[in-house]
Order: sequence, then C-alpha cells, then structure tokens
Amino acid sequence: MLTVDRYARIRQLHGEGLSLRDIARQLGHSPKTILKALRHPQPPPYTLAAPRPAPTFDPIRPLVDAILAADEHAPRKQRHTARQIFRRLVAEHAYTGSYDPIQRYLKDRRLAARDTFVPLDHPPGRRCEADFGHIAIDFPDGRRLVPVLVMTWSYSNAPFAVALPTERTEAVLHGMSEAFAVFGCVPAEVWWDNPTTVAIHIGRGRDRTLHPRYVALASHFAFAPKFCLPATPREKPRVENRVKDLERMWATPVPRVRDLAELNAHLRRCCVQARERTCGTNAETVGVRFERERALARPVSARPFEACVVATGVVDKYQTVAFDGNRYSVPRRWAFRPVTVKGFVDRVELVADHQTVATHRRTYGRGERVLDPVHFLALLPTRPATLDHAPVYRDWALPPAFAELRRDLETRLGVRAGVRQFIRVLQLLTRHPIERLELAIRQVRIRGDPDATRITACVERLAHTPSPTPTDTAVSLTPSPLPDLSRFNRLLRSHPEDSDE
Repeated sequence: MLTVDRYARIRQLHGEGLSLRDIARQLGHSPKTILKALRHPQPPPYTLAAPRPAPTFDPIRPLVDAILAADEHAPRKQRHTARQIFRRLVAEHAYTGSYDPIQRYLKDRRLAARDTFVPLDHPPGRRCEADFGHIAIDFPDGRRLVPVLVMTWSYSNAPFAVALPTERTEAVLHGMSEAFAVFGCVPAEVWWDNPTTVAIHIGRGRDRTLHPRYVALASHFAFAPKFCLPATPREKPRVENRVKDLERMWATPVPRVRDLAELNAHLRRCCVQARERTCGTNAETVGVRFERERALARPVSARPFEACVVATGVVDKYQTVAFDGNRYSVPRRWAFRPVTVKGFVDRVELVADHQTVATHRRTYGRGERVLDPVHFLALLPTRPATLDHAPVYRDWALPPAFAELRRDLETRLGVRAGVRQFIRVLQLLTRHPIERLELAIRQVRIRGDPDATRITACVERLAHTPSPTPTDTAVSLTPSPLPDLSRFNRLLRSHPEDSDE
C-alpha cells in the first residue's frame, strides 16, 4: 500500500512532464498503480469488500445483563470483571464464543453510562463554593493534620483559605465570617457538599434540614445556602481545584510554623498571590475578575456575627456546666442555675441574666475541667485548706509577689491567721485585675508589715488613679532605700543649744 509521501512523489514527477511508463520504471510500480495515485491526492481509506458477519452475542446478552444487575447490590470490590463473566459463561452456560465480544459489550455499557456535561459559566458576584481540605503541618510539638476551610468565587476563582482547629459548626461559622471580611463582599449563594455540621439532614433531591446556627449565618449575611446533590462533587469544581492547589502548591513542601496564626498568615499570602494569575482560558487575572464580582456582590454587614454554637445547661454543685464533653466553671453566685453556653472556635462564654458571667479558653479534649480559680474564692473563708489541696489553687500560677506576701503573713501572724489574711487578699481579684493587685502588694510590702486591710486600701486607691505608664510602673516596683534617721540624731547632738530653746 502506497504512503502519502509516495503519492506526493508520483504527482510531483507527473507535474514535471514524465509519462506514466517513466514514473513506473523510476519508482518501481505498475502503470496501474501510478494511474491510481494520480486520480487521488492521498491514499483512499481501507474499506471492507463485504460487511463482517454480526457477532453471535445476542443469545448470551441476557445472561451478562443478569450478572451485571446482581453486581449493583454487591460490594464495589466484589463485582465481576469481564474476565470473570467470561469464565462463568463458559463454566455455567457452555459458552463457546470468544472473550472479545464480552469485553466490547461491557465497554459499550460503561461508555453509555458515563456522564456528559453542559459547559457552565456563572455571572459575577453570584456564587461562592466552600469545602474543607486537609494538610500536614509541622508544629514545634510534631506533625499534625490540619483542616483548612477553602472558599472560592465561581466567576473569578478568587480563593480564601483559613486553617481551623476543627471542622465543627462553630469553625464553619468562624471561617466563613473571616472569608466575607477578607473579601469585603458577600455572594448571593454559597454552595457546599453535604457536611453534617451544616446540613444535619439530607432529604430528597436538594431538600436539606440546616443547622440552626448556619441558618442564622445565612440570614445575617443575606446569602442563599445551596447544596450539591449527594455524590456529585462536580457541581462545585472551582473549590475542588483550589483544594488541590492547597495540597500541592501552598502546603508543598510541608510548612513549619509555630501555631495556626502563622499558618494562616502564610495561607493569606498564597491567596493574594493567586489573584495575580490567570485561570483556564481567561485572559484577565483572577484579581481583575474579582473586582468585577466585588462591584456586583452584596456588601458585608457592619454588625459582626457571633460565630458560635449555643447550648443550655445547669450549673452543678462544683460550679461547672457541661459543654461538648467538658465542664467549665462559673462564679458561686450562679451555682445550681441554668446558663447559656456559647461555644466559639477559640473560647467558651457562659451567659446568665443577659450578661457574660465567665469566659474560658476552648478545649477540644474529652472529660476535662476548665476552671478559673477566681470563681471559687468565695468558698475559701470556710474551706481554707483547699488553698493547698485543691488542684485549681495548687496549680494556680500567680506572680511571685503573692507567694512572698503569704510567707510574710504566716511568719508574722502565724500559719492560720496568715492564711486567712492571704485569702482576704486573693478575694480582691474578684473586683480588681491581677496586675493592679500585684502592684498594691509590692507597694505595701515596701512600707513594711503588710496585711489585708492595707493592701485593700492601696488597691482601691490605685483603682481611682490614672494607670501608670510602663516606666512609672517599673520605678514604683523598685524598692527605695529607707531614710537614715541617725543623720538627724547626729545633727541634733551637734547643736544642743537649739534643743534648750
């Protein structure tokens, strides 16, 4: 069979005036072949002289379909391959045909079942997509897997990423609030998969029962909560690609950071740099297209949103209330009363009578007690021994001035009386910050013979005076030398006549 190059050579020689016989003699072909090449600019495709006979597959088609129908209810890794179907047909149904028809039939079925898509394009300012990615991070205490909330605008592909301690509802609320603040605008729609922290129940189609706090977030920022159909992540391809960027670009090599704040600063720089690039076939950069989105999107509400989950509980006899598997303390006044617990991503606030009565750091362990020693100071006068035996006080990291004061009081007044005086001083922490009380203790100790009454008067006086500057504080905490009164005695002895008058 002649190639395209040989066809071109034949036509070239014929154009130079050579006869069919001369071309055939020079190229070693028959005149009939030369004539055929001159009739066509390139070799004609191969065609069958007669159609091939249809494969005798129809008799076994129902058998193969029955096997495939049964596979739909079997585990994915325990379904038939084409080779296994062929073996079953031979063993169980005396199949005498070849393997190829079975393989072609299964391939045709797979191709017919594959999804095809209509190209989509979203208008600017309309839609954002959200998802979580996970990256390994090297912290000072070792490598940990960190969840990262990623949000991406569907039109411009402008990204936002924030590392969070968890994927719980309060983390979603916190991360999305941060995203809207950074973007400076809010989309009309926010699309998620179906995380249970956001959609607590999946109904038919796109019917969802949402977490009440996510509904509050959507109402506050005035966006429509949208969700993909189950097992169809292709409905939000922008954020899926940004999660890949997070894993392969922004977190490669594995970042080494001190804490989440440093990691988030790194992710923020990566998102800013991403706005300088182009995506897909767009000639404009992500930043240029995002400015178009910002102009058409909704403005961010000036009133901040409380990114927390809310629960209620009753304070027990240990002045603690349960939240998320842990217990947090409140002051004695609220014991045995109902309180509202606000769980933020980094703290827990306890509210009673429309006021915040306690604030603690958020712990993500289980069965832990997060206690504030100040909350239990009201019990110390009747239970002074707990000052040395209760872990909440034994592990209390007070400034050194407090331990020095207690030693002075116990040495001068005795252990029992000194401890009671010290408890009275500690109770001042319910009304004054620890820095002010420390300053008062130091000032009273410089004057000599400190006790609870003098320290109380001093700290009250400091509370009504302007706050000292750091330099003034440093000077006031430095002990000054006591005056040498012997100089005045020597002065009096040197002038006895003055004393006679």
